[in-house]
Amino acid sequence: MKKGSILIVDDNKNVLTALRILLEQYFETVTLLSSPGQLHAVLQSLSPDVVLLDMNFSAGINTGNEGLYWLSEIKKYDAELPVVLFTAYADIELAVKALKLGASDFVVKPWDNAKLVATLQSAYSLRQSRKEVRQLHEKQNILQEELNKEQDICWGNSETMQQLRRVIQKVAKTDANILITGENGTGKEVFAREIQRLSSRNKEAFIIVDMGAITESLFESELFGHVKGSFTDAKTDRAGKFEVASGGTLFLDEIGNLSYPLQAKLLTALQSRQIIRVGGNKAIPIDIRLISATNRNLPDSVRKGEFREDLLYRINTIQIEIPPLRERKEDIPLLANFFLKKYAGKYRGGPMSFSSDVVDQLKEYHWPGNIRELQHTIEKAVILSENEVLQTSDFYLKKSLNGTAQGLMTLEEAERLWIRNALERNNDNLSAAAAELGITRPTLYSKMKKYGEQRER
Repeated sequence: MKKGSILIVDDNKNVLTALRILLEQYFETVTLLSSPGQLHAVLQSLSPDVVLLDMNFSAGINTGNEGLYWLSEIKKYDAELPVVLFTAYADIELAVKALKLGASDFVVKPWDNAKLVATLQSAYSLRQSRKEVRQLHEKQNILQEELNKEQDICWGNSETMQQLRRVIQKVAKTDANILITGENGTGKEVFAREIQRLSSRNKEAFIIVDMGAITESLFESELFGHVKGSFTDAKTDRAGKFEVASGGTLFLDEIGNLSYPLQAKLLTALQSRQIIRVGGNKAIPIDIRLISATNRNLPDSVRKGEFREDLLYRINTIQIEIPPLRERKEDIPLLANFFLKKYAGKYRGGPMSFSSDVVDQLKEYHWPGNIRELQHTIEKAVILSENEVLQTSDFYLKKSLNGTAQGLMTLEEAERLWIRNALERNNDNLSAAAAELGITRPTLYSKMKKYGEQRER
């Protein structure tokens, strides 16, 4: 299958003709150039994927210096463009010079067709790999910028959070391993991203691995990568998360869910600072900033024999505990307004506000889902409310017998309440209630039956 474009630069027309006939079978575009004088213009107009460059163009001169000069010119134009050098006068010293200047390979005339084609196709594959890496870096940088915008942190005014902020700002500047602990929904990933943003690695990758979601059979392949043919589905070589994160930050979320046997493999990689791909034998050095997170009590897991003590020491050079929202209720008004502004802009295109009693009711709630629950609650209220000022009724708070908020309604509970209120407002007229709710009469009747809201007739 033909792929890519190649530029051949050689002053021998017979060589050019032979190479065109050979290489047109393998490349989509083959461009011939008998003199390097037009090389700059051709590079700009054609942007080839590979260059096959002769090393001597002047009669009686076979030092190879001309080729080395034009090689350096090509590299000035595009440092990643693969250049294969071509000469009838080869020696080791010349080859070493060429490789130091950035040549991808060195082919001696007369050539072997199969070897020449294989060399040029390898150079093309190198070009594609470099493009993919560059595109991934560009995409990563764009995504990181967007995430930094999206993940703005509302720290809150409580002394607990201000102290946490000072700690994070201090440790972020180091490469110390950090363990973030806290209940579900407290924002452990958000704080991990903030540490990355404040670190010297903020231009590099931030790779997230959910340790609880990785099966034992795929653990090594996911984290350490694999080589082609190492197992049934290994169609190509693949870098693992450690390699991809090298130079940046690796975030191991829910590390407390990792099985005991896999903990040993993780510990080995962290201690040696190198990994070996599945099916390979080459040790690959890794340079990562490690951040781990869990909602479990790891010291307690160590006592129970469920978590390795040596791994715990390895991952928690610094431990950061994120407090639950119920322990810092003074931050709820600020957080609520933070999310209100965010979702009002996203869904309504304009400012919204809370009625005077909403924030008090939000502060009374226990928030077992912590910040994530508060965030989703306000997002839902913004989407469903028809008012610019959110009322307590927009949050469908459950009430206890004494009238205090005990919890948030589920969607089914809220739907049942809407139906009941619509029927009451329309004196049990199903057609009118259905029209108000924006559903058909049969749908309303079906939901009434589901929620036990049938009326006596």
